Amino acid sequence: MFGDDEARGPRPLPVRRALVDDVYDAVLGLLMDQVIEPGARVNIDAVARDLDVSPTPVREALTRLEAEGLVAKRALKGYVAAPLLDEAGLRDLYDMRELLEPEAARRASTQLDQDVESELAESVVKMRTASAPDDDESFRNYRRFIDEDLHFHHLIAEQAQSPLLSEAIVRLRSHMHLYRLNFRHDFEHDTVSEHESILEALRRRDPAAAAEAMRTHIENSYRRLGPALAQRAENASE
Repeated sequence: MFGDDEARGPRPLPVRRALVDDVYDAVLGLLMDQVIEPGARVNIDAVARDLDVSPTPVREALTRLEAEGLVAKRALKGYVAAPLLDEAGLRDLYDMRELLEPEAARRASTQLDQDVESELAESVVKMRTASAPDDDESFRNYRRFIDEDLHFHHLIAEQAQSPLLSEAIVRLRSHMHLYRLNFRHDFEHDTVSEHESILEALRRRDPAAAAEAMRTHIENSYRRLGPALAQRAENASE
């Protein structure tokens, strides 16, 4: 965990971009990787040391992340990482996904170019070959699987040619990413099969089929989270 009094070694930042954008990406990565754990205070000075920057761009990045709901500003505590969604919050997230992502898939089906189609197909292959067994030694494979899932949905959102729609989906998927990293369960085969169905509809340039395949995928994804939600509730009551 990224503590208050110590920092990890310097993380090299990309070049040719505005510093605040680089810092935003780096802090987002700390949240996504749970180096800064859900609910934990964000030590701005420690993050700045870790990234070898001044505190100012870190504060600017946190302001952006606050707008996205990934951190919150608390009196006397400063910024804290957003806690994981509770059951009601997760249901609301999926309801929003069902409103937005099928529409993105519908629009993307008429906008998809060959390069993005190939990238989507490559993502499906990577997900198919990644494994996610329960032993901790294979967490990196599991993480690659989750990252590819995120990448697949972001690509489709971007192809919808609607910046507002794409931005909304990316924000929702960030919360989904955090949640999945905390709850490992057997869903890989079904997820990949559903991604293949979405990709096939996109390849056919069939808007209705693409939207329906995405809607089915989201509905099934929520159902698959049932055991994890039940286990979380049971642990909380102990």
